[in-house]
Amino acid sequence: MEDHVARFALLLCIAVAASASSQTCNPMEAEDNPWVSVSGMLIGCWTNFIREDKAEVHILNLNFSGSDSKIFSLEMTNAKPMNLILKSSDTAYCLCKLNADVNVYINNDSTIVLHGNEHPNNVHKQDFPTQDEELVKWARQKFGGVTSFTTIRKLKKITSTGTKGTKPASNYCILKNEDASEKHFMKIEATPLASFKSCFPQQQNPGDEAELHIINIPENASIRNVSLRVDTKKISVFLRGPQGTTWTFVNPQHTHFSSNNDILLPTITHRIPPLITLNSDYAEDVQRKALDHFKVSTFTSYTELRPEESLVLLVLGKKDNPEVTETVPEAVNPTTNAPHQMPLFMQLYTSPDYRSPLDPNTKVQSDKRIYAEISGHTFGDIVLTIKVISCFVRSKGSCPVVKELPFLPEACSLNSCPNSTRLSFSLDQVQEVTSTTWDLECSVKLCYSEKCGDGGIAKGNLEVTQPCLQPPTPPCFEFGLPGVLGIAFGGFLIGVLLIGALWFIKIKTGYPTGLDISSTAANLPG
Repeated sequence: MEDHVARFALLLCIAVAASASSQTCNPMEAEDNPWVSVSGMLIGCWTNFIREDKAEVHILNLNFSGSDSKIFSLEMTNAKPMNLILKSSDTAYCLCKLNADVNVYINNDSTIVLHGNEHPNNVHKQDFPTQDEELVKWARQKFGGVTSFTTIRKLKKITSTGTKGTKPASNYCILKNEDASEKHFMKIEATPLASFKSCFPQQQNPGDEAELHIINIPENASIRNVSLRVDTKKISVFLRGPQGTTWTFVNPQHTHFSSNNDILLPTITHRIPPLITLNSDYAEDVQRKALDHFKVSTFTSYTELRPEESLVLLVLGKKDNPEVTETVPEAVNPTTNAPHQMPLFMQLYTSPDYRSPLDPNTKVQSDKRIYAEISGHTFGDIVLTIKVISCFVRSKGSCPVVKELPFLPEACSLNSCPNSTRLSFSLDQVQEVTSTTWDLECSVKLCYSEKCGDGGIAKGNLEVTQPCLQPPTPPCFEFGLPGVLGIAFGGFLIGVLLIGALWFIKIKTGYPTGLDISSTAANLPG
């Protein structure tokens, strides 16, 4: 009997351990999700326009559905001077808190009702068009330009952040699908555009494993295009959607992902085919597939959603925790690429075996050859090829000098260089420049299946010294035995010729020479 009890206890422990080693959870209906938020990718623009009187020009295009409350608030007490154009085809009620520098423009036949405004003289009724492009054209003619155009569905509240509402390096308002949450000058609160089911299993050891987030769109949903922005670094994302869904990563850096659908990266227009096969949309099947694919025992969150729009933006990130700044090792130089590009890193070496990393503070002689490895972050199972297009060096100082840097590709197998490339170069061209500190920049392309896109710029830095020039040493002639014998024979021959010349002079002239010593002495007096 005791043996049966012991065996039963052992089997029970094994079952508990097995269930604990691979956790799943049952999703429940929820009004909000602490990890995932959904918004529409709606028409808008954002520019650097500002009027001569320092006033900005903003257009809000508000859309509501029949079941919405259609009541929203505007908190603009700390806003910069602006001309605010409100447009909506629905009857809506605004609780307005404006400052004296905010002028509101609504259509003559607008059904937007403003309440609580302490500056009624700042509300202007105008006859302007309601079609988007025509409205932008009207605003451009009346105010000289448009700072922003924002379309919002199911608006609840807009709060001004008190910052400037312009976007650098963007001059003209061109309407296109956008992520309105990027507009830092205002905080938008709206009713979620999707119904959520979510669950969060109990983490066993939160610090041991990277975060894994699972997003599942059921088969009977009509969604087809999903953009995903990840606001948390170093996580894994498992994406599952109905056949025909396309996931577009807005900022894929620091993210491992896998999906049963096509994936688009922002710099490569080529579609990346599904990395896995998963036909079931049942929560437990999706969770187990994700755990098995990433070889982990638990996950951080599971989200099941049914978006109301055919084109939506999902933002993944803990809403109550600010993003942690990641420290980068000093020897590795990250790029300052645009947020949507893959981070690139450049490591310099002193030898072709790539075993001796170069310390950024170490000075290198300009006649030495430098070896570099440029690597990028791995996107799940996707292998990208990095191609170096050009390299430049830029001197540091008040008058920087830029020089093109010729380079040679270095051989490297795919096993040794996954998602990286190698090259080498010489610094001969900087020898005539007095500067010793140089920034190194290499422009690269990212390629997948022979389709390439802009990969950004990989950066490094160098401390360069001129090679030590030794003073020229006088040539030293060394003579061997043949040389010595030649010199001796030459001296003997010169002596014979000289004696012969003197003897010839004596015979021809009759005058004594230095050779006739005895006759000369006999002719001397006394």
